[in-house]
Amino acid sequence: MPANSNTPAQTLTSVADFYQYLDDLFEKDIDSDTLFASGYLRGFLSLVATEFGDENQAISVALIDGVNQKISQAKTELSPQDHAIVTNFWLDTQKKIAL
Repeated sequence: MPANSNTPAQTLTSVADFYQYLDDLFEKDIDSDTLFASGYLRGFLSLVATEFGDENQAISVALIDGVNQKISQAKTELSPQDHAIVTNFWLDTQKKIAL
C-alpha cells in the first residue's frame, strides 16, 4: 500500500481488533510477503493470546513480549529473508497498537 494512502490508520486495542486488521489485509491489494507475514504473525498471536485469555482481551505489554519471543524463536525455522519480512511486518504493526 502506498505511504500516502488516504486510508485512516487503524488503532488496535484488543486481540479481536488485531485479528480483524490481519483479516482485512486479505481484502486489499497487498503483496504476497505481507500476506505471508500476517499469517505467520496471526499464528504467533493466537499461541500467545491463549496464555492470557481470549480474543476479547486487550493487547498488553506481556502479549507483545510473548509475540516478540515467538518471532525470535522462529529465526531457526524461517529463512533469513522470511524472518526479516515477519519481523519488519510486526514492527510496523506495533505502531498501530494502543496500550
